[in-house]
Amino acid sequence: MTHSDESRPDPSTESAADVLRFARACRAHESHFDELRGAINSGATDTHLTSVWRQFFNNMEGSSEAALDQHIASLQRQIRDNGVTYNVYADAEGPQRPWSLDLFPLIVDAPDWAHIEAGVQQRMQLLEAVMADVYGPQQLLQRGLLPPALVHGHPGYLRPMAGVQPVGGVHLHVAAFDLARGPDGNWWVVSQRCQAPSGLGYLLENRLAVSRQFPQAFQALKVQRLASTYRALMDSLKNASPAGAQAHIALLTPGPYNETYFEHAYLARYLGLSLVEGSDLLVRDERLYLKTLRGLVPVHGLLKRVDDQYLDPLELRPDSTLGVPGLLQAIRAGNVLVANTPGSAFLESPALLGFLPAIAQALLGERLSLPALPTWWCGERSAMEAALPLLGERTIKPTYPGSSIHPSFDAMLGHTLQQSALDRLAGRIVRQSEEHTVQAYMPLSQMPTWRNPADGKGGSAGMEARSVMLRVFAVSAGRNAQGQPTWQVLPGGLARVAGTSTDIASMQRGGSSADVWALTRGEVDTTTLLPTTLTPAVLAQRKRLVTSRAAENLYWLGRYTERADNTIRLARLALEYLGGEEQSSTPLLQWLTELAQINTLVLPGVPSAVQARRVFERSIIASLASPDGATGVGYNMRALKMAAATVRERLSQEHWATIVRAEEEVFQRCAQLAAQGDYAPNQALRILKDASDHLAAITGAQTDRMTRDDGWRLLSIGRHVERLNFLATALDQSLETGAVDTDGGFEALLGLFDSTITFHAQYQQSRDVAALIDLLVLDRDNPRSLAWVAHTLRGRLAKLAQSPAHELSEMSLQVPSPVRWDLATLCESPADGPVMGPLRTLLKSLCQAAYTVSEDISTTYFTHSGETKQSVGT
Repeated sequence: MTHSDESRPDPSTESAADVLRFARACRAHESHFDELRGAINSGATDTHLTSVWRQFFNNMEGSSEAALDQHIASLQRQIRDNGVTYNVYADAEGPQRPWSLDLFPLIVDAPDWAHIEAGVQQRMQLLEAVMADVYGPQQLLQRGLLPPALVHGHPGYLRPMAGVQPVGGVHLHVAAFDLARGPDGNWWVVSQRCQAPSGLGYLLENRLAVSRQFPQAFQALKVQRLASTYRALMDSLKNASPAGAQAHIALLTPGPYNETYFEHAYLARYLGLSLVEGSDLLVRDERLYLKTLRGLVPVHGLLKRVDDQYLDPLELRPDSTLGVPGLLQAIRAGNVLVANTPGSAFLESPALLGFLPAIAQALLGERLSLPALPTWWCGERSAMEAALPLLGERTIKPTYPGSSIHPSFDAMLGHTLQQSALDRLAGRIVRQSEEHTVQAYMPLSQMPTWRNPADGKGGSAGMEARSVMLRVFAVSAGRNAQGQPTWQVLPGGLARVAGTSTDIASMQRGGSSADVWALTRGEVDTTTLLPTTLTPAVLAQRKRLVTSRAAENLYWLGRYTERADNTIRLARLALEYLGGEEQSSTPLLQWLTELAQINTLVLPGVPSAVQARRVFERSIIASLASPDGATGVGYNMRALKMAAATVRERLSQEHWATIVRAEEEVFQRCAQLAAQGDYAPNQALRILKDASDHLAAITGAQTDRMTRDDGWRLLSIGRHVERLNFLATALDQSLETGAVDTDGGFEALLGLFDSTITFHAQYQQSRDVAALIDLLVLDRDNPRSLAWVAHTLRGRLAKLAQSPAHELSEMSLQVPSPVRWDLATLCESPADGPVMGPLRTLLKSLCQAAYTVSEDISTTYFTHSGETKQSVGT
């Protein structure tokens, strides 16, 4: 559809704002369609902007260069604060980086969007018909409309699904189409994604971030909203599933190391789905279940983000750890809906695009209103002979991208290759003809982006035209009055912007994203994603639903949180006393040495603080964030972040952002110290102090802002197990070394227990050991006392085990009861025994209890999340 001339503005009405000056200076490269002007750049000096872009700039809040820089800084800060990440495997600086989002949206006016919407819906109808035929009567193959090599020869065609009628009768519930606008102003289909298309979560974040920067323009342009499409998808999935409207739907993710894991967690939270990995699920009696702390919970539908070949190691790839053994059998039995039905990967072959026009005529009796770029599959001799002489003007793509049994390669632009390379490529195509597909090259349209010198990429501030590709999503929306499946096109989509002036718009190649504003001339739909009505029984079940994997990671999140806090506190204490007035106290130095060695704040073989105080001090500082053996502050902060990443959907944005910021700051600032060769204790103490502040915020979020379900109880149990062992060990070692009998050791022990203010408020400047024991061991009002920790741990274990009120579980009873502890008895020092022998016996029993409880927790609640050793009844 050619862009209408009516969008040409009246020059006399143009604003004199600075932003319009930038826009007039911004031009697409020659032969590219210019989104700003609604026409191809023919080289003429054209300062006119389309009406929609002029309206956007005129309604922009702040139009100066400084204001635009502030907008983009605010946008980037919001992305960082929300923890929006994208894993780039080729990134030398690490696989995880903040999501890249441009300031300006791609604006699609109402006529263009109506054309795109109708064309995508038609193509969805066609692809659904192709799926039904290929896994049914296969008339397309018999009539020669589809080559067998593109179906039976494609690794994405799954023979175990042949003849299977999917639950609800629909194969494709979500699909994405990559579109490009050509120099003629028309939109063309470049590729299609049907297995597990990504972007539905990222585009939500894009919309949230960009619309906040330009709220006035967002309202003035009548941008269509997104929520109703997501609502339609969820209603469709539930109504089509075996359990109907009350179905339990889960989102299947490969896990936190997947490149788009952020959006998996984001979508699960936004749509109200259980975020699960393959190890969370199992199949019993041809039905799918989720493993939770309370047993098996039925799952009626899966929105999958795992490629088909990994879904079931029993029937597909046997080396897959991402899928669920027996899942295909559960699908064949009609007991679970999977979106999309496994086996759609062959639709993603670029070669298929060349055959779809004829198939549309055969199946729909219609011409495709949204055309694809001309495509030649070289497996047909005539197509290969037509394509070979023009390779320098075409794009060359693999027919079976990502295949393990067919040669694969990155798409190549023929005009970027030397003649010798083209000759070699032509020879390879002749030898491996069916592996190659040739597609017409089309210069991508270009949209304005804002270049900020502060981003470190060089250049001056201003607008720059970059090539853009539009990904549009279609989702199932139930059935029409005739009982035929329907699809709803998400109004907008995800724009991918090339990182340079090239026509390769890829996030993995340094590109960025942009929000997409699809405009309407009618009323804006303000539907929100409200939850469907749930019965009391289903509500009660959902409140208890904590997967075994999530429970285990929450438990370790608690342990590493407490462990990080303990090591920070111990490292600060050690550095303060090593440089303080008590640095000549042998018992104190020996106590600090033993605690540092037990908690591996220093590497083995480092001389003790008694032998070489400065060497010991330097070793603590050098090992704060060292990856070489020490498991001190940095190690525990990183372990804390990794545990949190696996349960990110359960954490608030602020909680997650604080965890990320805390870990990054520790490693960055310690790296700066190491690079400078500066091991000054004062700088290290500042790093530890700031890390301690971050930990306080993290523990506050865990204590005050997380729902008190079984997952949180395990997090709390993990913290209390760690605290019980650490504090009991520290007190026992102070008795062993005699540090508690020195002034410095006495104060250091109070500091380690975070009880200095409380002690001196009650006992002033007393150094009475009995008073110390009363506060640190017996005081049930002190959250750092051993009695408080033991009592709380016993109660949490009983609650987790669902013991009756005022009764303790068997696991709870393994923790010594504070009720039986007595100050006089604990302070006894028999003539024939060690000093305070009863107290030291209690301390050792508390350490043993922490170990035993930890082992029992793992055995009772976590072992079944791995390989199943016995049958589990339903």
